[in-house]
Amino acid sequence: MAGHSQYSNIKHRKAAVDSKRSKLWGKLAKAIIVAAKLGGGDPDGNPRLRTAIIDAKAVSMPKDNIERAIKKGTGELEGGDVEEMLYEGYGPGGVAVMCDITTDNRNRTAGEVRMIFDKAGGQLGKTNCVAYLFERRGIFVVARTIVSLDALMEVAIENGAEDVTELDEQYEVSCAPEVYLGLTEAFEVAKISCEHKEITRVPSTTVEVDNEMAKSIAKLLAGLDDHDDVQSVSSNVQFTDDQLADMA
Repeated sequence: MAGHSQYSNIKHRKAAVDSKRSKLWGKLAKAIIVAAKLGGGDPDGNPRLRTAIIDAKAVSMPKDNIERAIKKGTGELEGGDVEEMLYEGYGPGGVAVMCDITTDNRNRTAGEVRMIFDKAGGQLGKTNCVAYLFERRGIFVVARTIVSLDALMEVAIENGAEDVTELDEQYEVSCAPEVYLGLTEAFEVAKISCEHKEITRVPSTTVEVDNEMAKSIAKLLAGLDDHDDVQSVSSNVQFTDDQLADMA
Protein backbone atom coordinates (compact mmCIF):
# COMPACT_ATOMS: atom_id res chain seq x y z
CA MET A 1 0.00 0.00 0.00
CA ALA A 2 3.00 2.31 -0.14
CA GLY A 3 1.86 5.72 -1.33
CA HIS A 4 -1.85 4.97 -0.96
CA SER A 5 -3.20 5.69 2.51
CA GLN A 6 -5.43 7.97 4.47
CA TYR A 7 -2.45 10.20 5.18
CA SER A 8 -1.39 10.37 1.54
CA ASN A 9 -4.80 11.74 0.65
CA ILE A 10 -4.94 14.46 3.32
CA LYS A 11 -1.38 15.72 3.67
CA HIS A 12 -1.38 17.80 0.46
CA ARG A 13 -4.12 20.08 1.76
CA LYS A 14 -3.10 20.06 5.44
CA ALA A 15 0.14 21.90 4.77
CA ALA A 16 -1.59 25.08 3.64
CA VAL A 17 -3.88 25.23 6.66
CA ASP A 18 -1.25 24.29 9.22
CA SER A 19 1.05 27.03 7.97
CA LYS A 20 -1.53 29.62 9.05
CA ARG A 21 -0.85 29.32 12.75
CA SER A 22 -3.47 31.77 14.01
CA LYS A 23 -6.18 30.03 12.02
CA LEU A 24 -5.07 26.65 13.34
CA TRP A 25 -5.03 27.93 16.92
CA GLY A 26 -8.58 29.19 16.43
CA LYS A 27 -9.75 25.74 15.36
CA LEU A 28 -7.99 24.11 18.31
CA ALA A 29 -9.46 26.65 20.74
CA LYS A 30 -12.94 25.66 19.61
CA ALA A 31 -12.10 21.99 20.10
CA ILE A 32 -10.95 22.76 23.65
CA ILE A 33 -14.08 24.82 24.36
CA VAL A 34 -16.37 22.00 23.25
CA ALA A 35 -14.41 19.39 25.20
CA ALA A 36 -14.51 21.47 28.41
CA LYS A 37 -18.18 22.27 27.87
CA LEU A 38 -19.10 18.60 27.55
CA GLY A 39 -16.79 17.03 30.13
CA GLY A 40 -15.56 19.74 32.48
CA GLY A 41 -12.35 21.72 32.74
CA ASP A 42 -10.14 19.13 34.45
CA PRO A 43 -8.06 17.32 31.80
CA ASP A 44 -7.26 14.50 34.24
CA GLY A 45 -10.94 13.62 34.38
CA ASN A 46 -11.79 14.58 30.81
CA PRO A 47 -9.90 12.48 28.21
CA ARG A 48 -11.31 14.46 25.32
CA LEU A 49 -10.04 17.71 26.81
CA ARG A 50 -6.67 16.14 27.51
CA THR A 51 -6.39 15.10 23.86
CA ALA A 52 -7.35 18.58 22.66
CA ILE A 53 -4.73 20.16 24.91
CA ILE A 54 -2.05 17.74 23.67
CA ASP A 55 -2.93 18.65 20.07
CA ALA A 56 -2.76 22.37 20.92
CA LYS A 57 0.62 22.09 22.60
CA ALA A 58 1.95 20.12 19.63
CA VAL A 59 1.58 23.24 17.46
CA SER A 60 2.91 25.63 20.13
CA MET A 61 -0.44 27.15 21.08
CA PRO A 62 0.27 29.50 24.02
CA LYS A 63 -0.69 28.34 27.50
CA ASP A 64 -2.81 31.46 28.04
CA ASN A 65 -4.86 30.66 24.92
CA ILE A 66 -5.45 27.11 26.14
CA GLU A 67 -6.50 28.22 29.62
CA ARG A 68 -8.80 30.90 28.20
CA ALA A 69 -10.50 28.34 25.93
CA ILE A 70 -11.03 25.99 28.88
CA LYS A 71 -12.65 28.78 30.91
CA LYS A 72 -14.94 29.63 28.00
CA GLY A 73 -16.01 26.00 27.87
CA THR A 74 -16.74 25.83 31.58
CA GLY A 75 -18.62 29.12 31.56
CA GLU A 76 -16.06 31.12 33.54
CA LEU A 77 -15.59 33.41 30.55
CA GLU A 78 -17.95 34.48 27.78
CA GLY A 79 -17.60 32.93 24.35
CA GLY A 80 -18.34 29.31 25.17
CA ASP A 81 -21.49 29.05 23.06
CA VAL A 82 -19.88 26.66 20.57
CA GLU A 83 -21.58 23.52 19.24
CA GLU A 84 -20.54 20.56 17.12
CA MET A 85 -22.14 19.71 13.81
CA LEU A 86 -21.54 17.24 11.02
CA TYR A 87 -22.05 18.34 7.41
CA GLU A 88 -22.29 15.87 4.55
CA GLY A 89 -22.30 16.40 0.84
CA TYR A 90 -21.04 15.54 -2.61
CA GLY A 91 -18.03 16.89 -4.44
CA PRO A 92 -17.48 17.02 -8.21
CA GLY A 93 -18.18 13.66 -9.77
CA GLY A 94 -20.39 12.70 -6.83
CA VAL A 95 -17.56 11.83 -4.43
CA ALA A 96 -18.61 11.72 -0.77
CA VAL A 97 -17.45 14.53 1.55
CA MET A 98 -17.89 14.92 5.30
CA CYS A 99 -17.00 17.92 7.50
CA ASP A 100 -16.72 18.00 11.28
CA ILE A 101 -17.79 21.49 12.37
CA THR A 102 -17.51 23.57 15.54
CA THR A 103 -19.42 26.84 15.35
CA ASP A 104 -21.01 29.57 17.41
CA ASN A 105 -23.41 30.45 14.60
CA ARG A 106 -24.85 27.49 12.71
CA ASN A 107 -26.77 29.61 10.20
CA ARG A 108 -23.66 31.55 9.16
CA THR A 109 -21.55 28.41 8.92
CA ALA A 110 -24.17 26.52 6.91
CA GLY A 111 -24.38 29.32 4.36
CA GLU A 112 -20.61 29.65 4.02
CA VAL A 113 -19.99 25.91 3.73
CA ARG A 114 -22.78 25.57 1.17
CA MET A 115 -21.14 28.32 -0.90
CA ILE A 116 -17.79 26.48 -0.84
CA PHE A 117 -19.50 23.33 -2.13
CA ASP A 118 -21.39 25.26 -4.82
CA LYS A 119 -18.34 27.14 -6.11
CA ALA A 120 -16.40 23.89 -6.50
CA GLY A 121 -19.20 22.13 -8.37
CA GLY A 122 -20.38 20.12 -5.37
CA GLN A 123 -23.51 20.07 -3.28
CA LEU A 124 -24.21 20.11 0.45
CA GLY A 125 -26.37 17.09 1.26
CA LYS A 126 -28.83 15.91 3.88
CA THR A 127 -28.03 14.15 7.15
CA ASN A 128 -26.81 10.57 6.64
CA CYS A 129 -26.51 10.94 2.88
CA VAL A 130 -22.88 9.72 2.92
CA ALA A 131 -22.10 9.02 6.60
CA TYR A 132 -22.55 5.27 6.11
CA LEU A 133 -19.45 5.26 3.89
CA PHE A 134 -17.11 6.39 6.70
CA GLU A 135 -15.74 5.15 10.01
CA ARG A 136 -14.02 7.32 12.62
CA ARG A 137 -10.39 6.31 13.12
CA GLY A 138 -7.30 7.61 14.86
CA ILE A 139 -4.38 8.13 12.47
CA PHE A 140 -0.71 8.56 13.42
CA VAL A 141 2.10 9.13 10.90
CA VAL A 142 5.70 8.47 11.97
CA ALA A 143 8.85 9.02 9.91
CA ARG A 144 10.80 5.84 9.13
CA THR A 145 14.02 7.62 10.10
CA ILE A 146 13.20 7.90 13.80
CA VAL A 147 12.08 4.38 14.69
CA SER A 148 12.25 0.84 13.35
CA LEU A 149 9.10 -0.95 12.25
CA ASP A 150 9.50 -3.57 14.98
CA ALA A 151 9.90 -0.97 17.73
CA LEU A 152 6.92 1.03 16.46
CA MET A 153 4.71 -2.03 16.20
CA GLU A 154 5.60 -3.12 19.73
CA VAL A 155 4.40 0.16 21.22
CA ALA A 156 1.43 0.51 18.86
CA ILE A 157 -0.03 -2.97 19.24
CA GLU A 158 0.49 -3.09 23.02
CA ASN A 159 -1.53 0.13 23.31
CA GLY A 160 -4.51 -0.78 21.16
CA ALA A 161 -3.51 0.06 17.59
CA GLU A 162 -5.17 -2.10 14.97
CA ASP A 163 -2.94 -1.63 11.96
CA VAL A 164 0.52 -0.37 10.99
CA THR A 165 1.07 0.39 7.30
CA GLU A 166 4.43 0.98 5.61
CA LEU A 167 4.44 4.04 3.33
CA ASP A 168 7.28 5.32 1.16
CA GLU A 169 8.90 7.46 3.87
CA GLN A 170 6.60 6.97 6.85
CA TYR A 171 4.62 4.47 8.85
CA GLU A 172 0.90 4.96 9.34
CA VAL A 173 -0.73 3.66 12.52
CA SER A 174 -4.51 3.42 12.79
CA CYS A 175 -6.67 2.80 15.84
CA ALA A 176 -10.18 3.12 17.23
CA PRO A 177 -10.99 6.61 18.58
CA GLU A 178 -11.33 5.17 22.09
CA VAL A 179 -7.61 4.34 22.30
CA TYR A 180 -6.32 7.46 20.51
CA LEU A 181 -5.40 9.27 23.73
CA GLY A 182 -3.68 6.23 25.25
CA LEU A 183 -1.70 5.66 22.08
CA THR A 184 -0.73 9.35 21.94
CA GLU A 185 0.62 9.15 25.49
CA ALA A 186 2.39 5.84 24.80
CA PHE A 187 4.24 7.35 21.83
CA GLU A 188 5.29 10.31 23.98
CA VAL A 189 6.64 8.00 26.70
CA ALA A 190 8.53 5.99 24.06
CA LYS A 191 9.85 9.26 22.55
CA ILE A 192 8.30 8.46 19.19
CA SER A 193 7.35 11.78 17.61
CA CYS A 194 4.57 11.93 15.02
CA GLU A 195 4.62 13.97 11.84
CA HIS A 196 0.84 14.03 11.85
CA LYS A 197 -1.95 12.68 14.05
CA GLU A 198 -5.69 13.16 14.22
CA ILE A 199 -9.04 11.47 14.66
CA THR A 200 -10.66 11.55 11.25
CA ARG A 201 -13.23 9.73 9.13
CA VAL A 202 -11.85 6.97 6.93
CA PRO A 203 -13.92 5.76 3.96
CA SER A 204 -14.81 2.07 3.75
CA THR A 205 -14.44 2.20 -0.03
CA THR A 206 -12.72 4.70 -2.31
CA VAL A 207 -13.17 5.94 -5.88
CA GLU A 208 -10.57 7.14 -8.37
CA VAL A 209 -11.14 10.12 -10.66
CA ASP A 210 -9.42 11.60 -13.70
CA ASN A 211 -6.88 14.39 -13.38
CA GLU A 212 -9.22 17.29 -14.11
CA MET A 213 -11.79 15.99 -11.65
CA ALA A 214 -9.04 15.48 -9.06
CA LYS A 215 -8.09 19.17 -9.30
CA SER A 216 -11.70 20.24 -8.73
CA ILE A 217 -12.11 17.93 -5.76
CA ALA A 218 -8.79 19.03 -4.25
CA LYS A 219 -9.94 22.67 -4.54
CA LEU A 220 -13.15 21.83 -2.68
CA LEU A 221 -11.37 19.94 0.09
CA ALA A 222 -8.76 22.67 0.53
CA GLY A 223 -11.48 25.35 0.66
CA LEU A 224 -13.35 23.44 3.35
CA ASP A 225 -10.16 22.78 5.34
CA ASP A 226 -9.39 26.50 5.27
CA HIS A 227 -12.73 27.49 6.80
CA ASP A 228 -12.44 28.63 10.41
CA ASP A 229 -15.29 26.41 11.63
CA VAL A 230 -14.21 23.20 9.89
CA GLN A 231 -12.25 20.92 12.22
CA SER A 232 -11.62 18.13 9.71
CA VAL A 233 -12.65 17.07 6.21
CA SER A 234 -12.91 13.54 4.81
CA SER A 235 -13.65 12.22 1.34
CA ASN A 236 -13.79 8.85 -0.34
CA VAL A 237 -11.74 10.01 -3.33
CA GLN A 238 -8.48 8.10 -3.87
CA PHE A 239 -5.90 10.37 -5.47
CA THR A 240 -3.15 8.70 -7.44
CA ASP A 241 0.53 9.37 -6.74
CA ASP A 242 0.76 11.55 -9.87
CA GLN A 243 -2.29 13.58 -8.83
CA LEU A 244 -0.84 14.09 -5.34
CA ALA A 245 2.45 15.20 -6.87
CA ASP A 246 0.64 17.79 -9.00
CA MET A 247 -1.05 19.18 -5.86
CA ALA A 248 2.20 19.46 -3.89
